[in-house]
Amino acid sequence: MCGLAGFWQLRGGSRDVLLRQVQAMSDRLIHRGPDDQGEWCDEAAGIALAQRRLAILDLSAAGHQPMLSACRRHVLVFNGEIYNHLDLRRQLQAQGAAPAWRGHSDTETLLACFVAWGMERTLRACTGMFALALWDRQQRTLTLARDRMGEKPLYYAWQGDTLLFGSELKALKAHASFGAEVDRGALALLLRHDCVPAPYSIYRGVSKLRPGHLLHVDALSPQSAEPEAYWRYNDVVSAGLADPFHGSDAEAADALEQRLGASIAAQMLADVPLGAFLSGGIDSSTVVALMQARSSRPVKTFTMGFGEAGYDEAAHARAVAAHLGTEHTDLRVSPDDALAVIPNLPSIFCEPFGDSSQIPTFLVSELTRREVTVALSGDGGDELFGGYNRYLGARRTWERMRRLPALARRAGTGFLRTMPPDAWNRWFERIRPLLPRRWHLATPGDKAQKLAEVLSLSSGDAFFLHLASQWQHPESVVMGAHEPATLLTDPGAWPDTGHLAQWMMAMDAQSYLPDDILVKVDRAAMANSLETRVPMLDHRVVELAWRLPPQQKIRDGEGKWLLRQVLYRHVPRALVERPKMGFAIPLDSWLRGPLRDWAEALLDERRLRHEGYFHPAPIRQKWQEHLGGRHNWQYPLWTVLMFQAWLQETRRTSL
Repeated sequence: MCGLAGFWQLRGGSRDVLLRQVQAMSDRLIHRGPDDQGEWCDEAAGIALAQRRLAILDLSAAGHQPMLSACRRHVLVFNGEIYNHLDLRRQLQAQGAAPAWRGHSDTETLLACFVAWGMERTLRACTGMFALALWDRQQRTLTLARDRMGEKPLYYAWQGDTLLFGSELKALKAHASFGAEVDRGALALLLRHDCVPAPYSIYRGVSKLRPGHLLHVDALSPQSAEPEAYWRYNDVVSAGLADPFHGSDAEAADALEQRLGASIAAQMLADVPLGAFLSGGIDSSTVVALMQARSSRPVKTFTMGFGEAGYDEAAHARAVAAHLGTEHTDLRVSPDDALAVIPNLPSIFCEPFGDSSQIPTFLVSELTRREVTVALSGDGGDELFGGYNRYLGARRTWERMRRLPALARRAGTGFLRTMPPDAWNRWFERIRPLLPRRWHLATPGDKAQKLAEVLSLSSGDAFFLHLASQWQHPESVVMGAHEPATLLTDPGAWPDTGHLAQWMMAMDAQSYLPDDILVKVDRAAMANSLETRVPMLDHRVVELAWRLPPQQKIRDGEGKWLLRQVLYRHVPRALVERPKMGFAIPLDSWLRGPLRDWAEALLDERRLRHEGYFHPAPIRQKWQEHLGGRHNWQYPLWTVLMFQAWLQETRRTSL
């Protein structure tokens, strides 16, 4: 795992200036690669490349980057891991196309494949996570590429006649030519989604390369280059639905265990200590169980908890770890520990990011890095196997709700809003013993509030967009904003699944997963110089998941049904069966307590008017309702607060 940066200055430049400038960009990424650094430039072309290395495979100097191909035509900077690189070497060897290997790094393998097969064939042959920049010295072409599922980030921007690119925005901002203003349309997207989805960034004219895409820039018409897809998620959806798995439940569980187990085995390859996050939930427990089954020694596992009711999974994780025999470490975090992270969030994420689980993700990454350099994660299970409550709601709630008369919907909305969320929570707690297990919901008051909001919607896609939005009408909050189109609002880009829950899963896998979940994990882990790997996002696991019929994902009101069957082969059902919690913090009470003064300062009406990004009235209304306990507006308020904190930090560091 590493960080890369570079620029192409079309007018050329002196060697000293090029190297000094690219090193300044690289210096902003030292957290992504504290073990080594390198720079390379071509004065005549004006190209400069830099890389910060977190050494994982081949710790010797043979893994140093930027790396030149054996023929010295290509120069590569690369962030990520190619898990099948040894198999690729064998293929090259069999074809007589292998160079005289200098080491055993996957970077060297990639370069040899690019020389022998070209860019697109190589990318399709790779199993892994990556962002890369490849310079062809002969053709004077630059190619940027990003992995299929979007595990590794890559930003790029034209600033005059200079193309900047790098793993994080902070690298681009270190270049002397960088100058961009806040994109108000992207700010509206932030308020809706908690994040700025690709291809947008918080700055106008600065883009994120989308997952499964490459950008090929040549010297003849460089600024006309447009990203191209070398792999499409929707193609996988269509292929899987056209060729469904026809075996029994047991055969499907066998196939999933074999495929996921092979992915995990490949991702356990490392020349440094390796472990795994373990929350005690379905996804992480499955990954750890399959890791331990393939390890001759106890796997190192890590979790953390807050010690507050409804937010502490540490005891569940300890029980799973004890059953599997892992070497387990957990950390009990106090509110003060978590609150201490908040001032650093703007620099960690380098553009405003509103998913509050960023805090526990950072803390568990910090804990994990004390023992290991690589950690496997269970992310992706919800999107592939139907784990989120909204997929269950697509059938239980939406399908029933849409058949109700409009008058009945309005009456239902009024009833659900008769009590604030805290009152609903207390009422549900009293009647919990009388309810079936599937109704043992975490935060039922918030869910009642959300249900009230969706009762008046008219279509399944509107239902999904509503659930995916923190602010329902962000253009009315952001001054001068025009919200741009995204996957969620462009029907031409939607997959054809014929099943609302399946459609929602495919949409989440292309939006919420890469733009929120994977961004959160990457930035929080890399801030601690920790590499994370996500075995469920191996594209072959994804392909198998889309061959599985819906009833093997969601059955009897339970999501991730087939994944659970695999887990039950290794862990007793009683240890992992409980309501889904997510990776949350008690943000609602913190905003009324220890964070109140900090939030009040950032949401001050005069400040909001002076800065000129937000209309104060809707924000102040939510803030007052939250403080008074009438509504729990923790998430929409947190997104605004994260922008305000980012804006404050950006102005401070630019002085």
